[in-house]
Amino acid sequence: MQPIISTVIPTRNRPLIVERAVKSALAQTFTEIEVIVVIDGSDACTREVLEEIDDSRLKVIELPVRGGAAAARNAGVSAAVGEWIAFLDDDDEWFPQKLERQIEVAKGSQYELPIVASRLTARSPKGDYIRPRRFLSLSEPISEYLLARNSLFQGEGLIQTSVLLTKKQLLQQVPFRTDLLRHQDWDWLLRASNLAGIGIEFVSEPLAIWYVDEKRNTVSTTSNWRNSLAWIQENKNLVTPRAYSAFIMVEVGAQAAQERAWQEFLPLLSEAILGKPQLIDFLLYFGLWLIPQETRRSIRALLTKQSSSIKSA
Repeated sequence: MQPIISTVIPTRNRPLIVERAVKSALAQTFTEIEVIVVIDGSDACTREVLEEIDDSRLKVIELPVRGGAAAARNAGVSAAVGEWIAFLDDDDEWFPQKLERQIEVAKGSQYELPIVASRLTARSPKGDYIRPRRFLSLSEPISEYLLARNSLFQGEGLIQTSVLLTKKQLLQQVPFRTDLLRHQDWDWLLRASNLAGIGIEFVSEPLAIWYVDEKRNTVSTTSNWRNSLAWIQENKNLVTPRAYSAFIMVEVGAQAAQERAWQEFLPLLSEAILGKPQLIDFLLYFGLWLIPQETRRSIRALLTKQSSSIKSA
């Protein structure tokens, strides 16, 4: 039987963690699937672990040269047989009904090429959090949903790679960029959603576990604030002025502040003002530079705990 959905999992040097991801994909209640693990470069350990999984639906591709997460995802898409593609990061896992719920929404979508996402459970040493807190509204630009915040706390808007489901046709038309060091997921969503016939659908319940504490050594390569600034300047035509300002003040600002690059405080602020920053963007920007990271985390954890207590009361 030909699979309807192809799951693509990029990985490198994380054999035990990717095994968990693969088993969660193979345990789906929707069974007309194939699971393609793309090993990003030579990795005998990972290959040996995966060879122990006895399931004909599992395919393993080992790339001869390391190319990064985007190249691995593109290779998986090229090898996929299914009409639909679902991505899963090697350090995340799916709940059993993930694909069943998403394909139901996808097949009922009004859009020719829907992009289906869902909530997820963000798991960290400090506890579990449901993200995102809200979905994209009908009149809201996708760039503002992804890149701008309307509150002081993270997790308001989010579309994470491990909850993406879309047609192979779209991914062939708009592949992931392999030249980026960061923001490959945002970059793809902005370019894809700019095409005719594309729309984003959401499933309300959490369908994946996003292991936030395990994001340190992934296939994606780390970078610094200069890479992020160059990316948003290059893609200024794909984002609104508000999203442009918010990204610089929060995403770029956070990285620069962490590096203590005080000489960049005013230049980044000046660049952000070229867009349309809002009061919340200024508050976040100054907070990132003036309040120590550990203090911000403690405040966020305390207020999140209080909010959860109020909701459960």
